[in-house]
Amino acid sequence: MSIDANKVLARAYFTAFLDRDAAWWQRHVAPGFVRHDPGLNFDVRGPEGVARLGEVLHGGVSEMRLPIEEVVAEGDRVLVRLRFQGRHTGDLMGLPASGRGIDIAVMDLFRIVDGRLVEHWALLDNLGMLKQVGALPA
Repeated sequence: MSIDANKVLARAYFTAFLDRDAAWWQRHVAPGFVRHDPGLNFDVRGPEGVARLGEVLHGGVSEMRLPIEEVVAEGDRVLVRLRFQGRHTGDLMGLPASGRGIDIAVMDLFRIVDGRLVEHWALLDNLGMLKQVGALPA
């Protein structure tokens, strides 16, 4: 795939995530896909892992938005800089609902092989999120 096609695929991941599009995940997330994310207390592997991540995040955050601010690509890598926004209205990995708004910075680096996402490194402002939902002092 071209670099431009890889950028389109990485952008489409976020649309599919918001839509909880399991069919898209089956087509575009490799069975051996792995997400490297130190902020999670579970593994995200393959399309099923992405579905589980979706259940966790959508279960804890309503009105979710993922506005993309920048996409940079080189070779088989695509870096997406975006925001994770929404309202903390449900349990979020052990944090009871606060009703507060969330707006944090995210950097997601994807590796793409043969038109499929095979690896994902995620860096989120988890400290900022914990402060925003009241789990830590601001």
